[in-house]
Amino acid sequence: MVSVLEAIILGVIQGLTEWFPVSSSGHLALYQNIFGLDVPVLFDIYLHLGTLIVLFVFFWNDIIKIVSDVLSLRSETNYFEMGKNIFIATLVTGVIGFVFYKAFTDLFSNLIGIGLGFLFTGFILIAGKNVSSVKKDIGVFNSLIIGVFQGLALIPGISRSGSTIGVGIIRGIDKMKLAKFSFLLSIPAIIGATLVDTANNYKSAIPFLAENMLAILLGIGFSALVGYLCLRWLMKLIDKGKFHYFAYYCFAVGLFTLFIA
Repeated sequence: MVSVLEAIILGVIQGLTEWFPVSSSGHLALYQNIFGLDVPVLFDIYLHLGTLIVLFVFFWNDIIKIVSDVLSLRSETNYFEMGKNIFIATLVTGVIGFVFYKAFTDLFSNLIGIGLGFLFTGFILIAGKNVSSVKKDIGVFNSLIIGVFQGLALIPGISRSGSTIGVGIIRGIDKMKLAKFSFLLSIPAIIGATLVDTANNYKSAIPFLAENMLAILLGIGFSALVGYLCLRWLMKLIDKGKFHYFAYYCFAVGLFTLFIA
């Protein structure tokens, strides 16, 4: 059973680290390993629902336009193109998640794997430091690449936003267009992960929900509140070209994780 205090702390960690390129799953796993918490993976997955709410609030108009243009087959619009690219990247991520689901899930209790994941994120962020952003379209090929890196971010320690935005910056894509694409791309990823993990743990999911409903709701609430504030701040940092600053933090926490491992 998850206590109210644990739920609030984990919700704040999720909100702080989901959008910042520092890996929310890595921080949740690290915190739980350090303090010996036995929190089911299901709870970590449900915390993502809080940050999913943030996306719908933050990008509601874009979501509506994408859905409208895709359903209306308006293939000449930018929103249709974005919807197509999101589908391609999501498909690649889904294949990676399906094939490596068990291996990636097992890494949540492996501090060495988590530490290496943080270092990987740091290298991706620092690699784009001196790359000039151009008005390059995302396109099919870049969508495939971004989808692969989002799939790798299922490994705790590898940041989803850090890897997808980071590799896009390396590819020379306009950073603000890239940031919006990355965050919209996380919507089907979060929904898919929630459904898959619930299905894979369906025998324990319902009793877990019944016993921990208050903790889950508090965790989601704090995750949403903190996540919204952090996303607003991060968009400003990306616009100012300061995204790579998080690399130094990833290096530090990665080395710390390997040290305590």
